[in-house]
Amino acid sequence: METNTYPLVAINAHLLAGDASYRSAGIAAYIAQLLRYLPSAEATLRYTVFLGQGQLPEGVSLSVQRSAWPTRNPYARILWEQLALPWALRRADVALLHAPAFVGPLLSFCPQVITVHDLSFLRYPALFKRGNRYYLSLFTRLACRRAAAVIAVSAFTAREVTALLGVPPARVHVVHHGVESRFRPLPEEMAAHFRAEQGLPERFILHLGTLEPRKNLIALVQAFALLPDPEVHLVLAGGKGWFYEDIFAEVARLGLQARVHFPGYVPAEMQELWYNAAHIFAYVSHYEGFGLPVLEALACGVPTLIGDAPALTEVAGDAALVAERTEPAAIAAGLQRLLDAPDLRAALRARGLARAAAFTWEATAQQTAAVYRQVLGRREVSS
Repeated sequence: METNTYPLVAINAHLLAGDASYRSAGIAAYIAQLLRYLPSAEATLRYTVFLGQGQLPEGVSLSVQRSAWPTRNPYARILWEQLALPWALRRADVALLHAPAFVGPLLSFCPQVITVHDLSFLRYPALFKRGNRYYLSLFTRLACRRAAAVIAVSAFTAREVTALLGVPPARVHVVHHGVESRFRPLPEEMAAHFRAEQGLPERFILHLGTLEPRKNLIALVQAFALLPDPEVHLVLAGGKGWFYEDIFAEVARLGLQARVHFPGYVPAEMQELWYNAAHIFAYVSHYEGFGLPVLEALACGVPTLIGDAPALTEVAGDAALVAERTEPAAIAAGLQRLLDAPDLRAALRARGLARAAAFTWEATAQQTAAVYRQVLGRREVSS
């Protein structure tokens, strides 16, 4: 078969906006890694990428279908997705669309694969802005029920997709995220130099993620306030999401402004430095679909405390200490155990490195391409 007759798969990458905010975190990183590894994962597929103002990741040379719509604006992106994308897919003779962020166009001339990262907007609706919640709740449900296949980023999320969206289990495929090779233990001299640059002590607890209610950061701050050592600091790194003002207010209420740091959005190229500089990593979210920062921290060899959310325990296995996420005292007890026990930290470091090695973006791309081939195979048989 000639290469140009292979099926054309389109990937909606409009979330690759490139701005230094929470919108360039999680899902954008997932899209970037798919674009990087899909071409080598399946030799009998072609790819085209739908982009707005963003750029392809460095080293990726896929064909691009660029829109002039100002899709950095979420409302413009939603309109483009529902009104313009279906016709662009038809003009390009696309065989399959992958919508990597919950929603695809309701009108479609080709089968769709939808990735669902979590369903927190259904489980915890009060933690989201009303408009965002309504949009995701309605359009994710409609898109997933119409989709030829749904990719869930964990077994937990797959169960949620069936329970909350009514998608039959046979159409839901579990494809875990991977972890980039840059997330690895760095020499202690580099970590020490970075701490000095940031004005941080040798021992600090790190959380890396968007500042928003689902991350349970108020409970983490309250737990930190219970620790007796005044030399330990807490770093809450990540872009401001929504309803983050309460986090700052709690830090002020507890008089912790000198020991709790908010460095803001952390660019991708700086993330491994923050992990390596930390004494402990803490991620005690109310709810996650996967929890990529946990995997990144494990890959860097950082002793990690997680909350008992099902997806986090699925990802971390026995490589992290687990605390009751709704109880600040339990979180504090877990943090204190890690601070006090060098043998435990060493054991978790070794387990974490082994655990993280089992998750690669190459495997994610191969499993994703297998879903594409399954959907396209069904279409060829039925046509």
